Parts: sequence; C-alpha cells; structure tokens
Amino acid sequence: MMLDPDALRVLEISRAAGGEQFKTGSVAAARAAYNASFPTLQGEHEAVATTLEQQIEGPNSPITVRIHRGIGALPNGAPALLYLHGGGWVIGNLDSHDEICRWLANLGNAVIVCPDYRLAPEHKFPAGLEDGLATLRFMAENAAGLGIDKARIGVAGDSAGGNLAAVLALLARDGLAPPVAAQILIYPNTDARQVADSYRRFGDGFGLTASTMAWFRDHYVRTPDDMLDWRVSPLLAPDLTGVAPAFVALAGYDILADEGTAYAARLQSEGVPLILRQWPGQIHGFVSMGRHIPGARQAVAEAVAAWRQFERNSPTTNAQAD
Repeated sequence: MMLDPDALRVLEISRAAGGEQFKTGSVAAARAAYNASFPTLQGEHEAVATTLEQQIEGPNSPITVRIHRGIGALPNGAPALLYLHGGGWVIGNLDSHDEICRWLANLGNAVIVCPDYRLAPEHKFPAGLEDGLATLRFMAENAAGLGIDKARIGVAGDSAGGNLAAVLALLARDGLAPPVAAQILIYPNTDARQVADSYRRFGDGFGLTASTMAWFRDHYVRTPDDMLDWRVSPLLAPDLTGVAPAFVALAGYDILADEGTAYAARLQSEGVPLILRQWPGQIHGFVSMGRHIPGARQAVAEAVAAWRQFERNSPTTNAQAD
C-alpha cells in the first residue's frame, strides 16, 4: 500500500523543520527537540470531566501521575487504564501523549492514569518499568478513592510505552503485579535485538529510524545481556499463555512493524484473545499526530471498542452482570 498522504505530509513537515538526528546529539538536545515538536503534531486537547496531578510513592522517589476522568465516566466503579507514554524510554513526558489519554478517557468513559516514569539514561532498565508497576499498584490499592473498578483496570501504551505495558501484563499474569483486564499495545517495541526485516525496509526516511531506535535502546539497557531479558524484549518471553486480552495497533511503514506482528502472532497462537488492527499506509507515532492525521483518533476509538469487547467477553464481567 502507498504511504498515506497525511503521513507523507507529516514527514515533509519534519524534514522542513530540520534539527539534528538523535544519534548524533545529546540526550538533552533530543529532549528539547522533541518537546518543541510534539505540540505542532498533536491536535486540540479535548476537555475531560476532571484532570488532576498528584505524587504517589515510587520505588526510589515520588512519581507524578496525571489522572483524567472522561466525560461520562461513572463517579464510582469506572473502567481505568494505566497509560505509559512512548519516547524510546529516553524522551516524552506527561504532555507528549496527553491527547491520546484524553481521547481514551472520553471515548471509554474511563479514568486514565499516566505516570511521569523515570527515563534513561539517568535511570536505565528496569527503572521505568518499576515506576509503571508502582503506578499499577497505586491504582489497584486506591481504586475506591479513584472511583474506579479494581477488576476493570487495563494497561496501555505506545512504542516504548507499549513495551512497558506488555511486560506489566506478563507480570500480572505471573502474580507479580495486580491483575489487569486488558492490554492496549500501540506499535509496541517487543524485541530489543532489532533484527526484524522491517528495520531494513523502513530504516530511514519514515520518521523513526533504525539508528535512532538503536540509540534509544542503548541508552535504556545496562548491558547487551539486557536485550535478551523478556522484561526488555517481551517477544522473547518463554510463554504468553494466560496474559490479558490484547488490542495491538500497527503501522505499515514502521521499523517496529515486524516485531509487533510477531508478538501479535504469538499471542494468538498461545490462546490469548487478540484484536489486531493494521494501518498499512501509516508511520510510527501516527496516533500522536492528530493535528495532521485523522486516523489517529480512529485508532484510539478502535482500541476502546476492543477494550469494551474484551469486557463483554470476560467471565468476570458476565458473572457480575448476572
């Protein structure tokens, strides 16, 4: 399929803006460039019912979390998502993916909790994962105060955040994290070895490059051995059986396309309820580009529809309805 015209326009805007490649610059320069660019890509931020920020207890230091309650969310017993932002574990913050979180809150009549988790290289693996786990525990332990249903908490994220969400779902399956009812993985990173053929097909010229992804990965891991740890590369987990139902969204012109496809195939073959949705003409990060790509909100709407379908098919939900 041809590259989507909206995606092509975003690539043209990016090229016109210039700026140094992440692989040749400092972490501080990369963060500054990213922070300057994402407001021009996100659309207008939807109003939600309420938004608050608070600090919760983290494994090393307090974690700031932003909590959106969507319009139409029940005051008590609302569904909830822990959303982990993308950015290669190195860049990104509470504002960089706020558009997605607001859409999820309103479309899902839900509560979305997004942590400002620690970033590499100052805080390498597993610091960000530990902060995600601490946030999930906070949600489960404070469900009544948050007005959410403990049995309806899911995990979600895009790119590196999708990686963290997938790992949290595995930890929950193993009883090492609170149970999760669903996982929403948007073009997730699942294999830190970076050997899939899509790294060759789309390694340059389509936004996220192979060299930038290697730069991110190398800042995140402590040693090369970490790349083989399933908590860094969930595709290498020995068994995916029993993890939460998954919605996986993939972009066709994305270096992560093949590893996302491989992870979805494993989920399906190992009996995990799966809804796989592919946008063949899109680029990595398109869900964060709502100002220019209308398909961004569509992707979030489909994620919410899948989440609701998982709930309808859940024995727990059906038992509560009875």
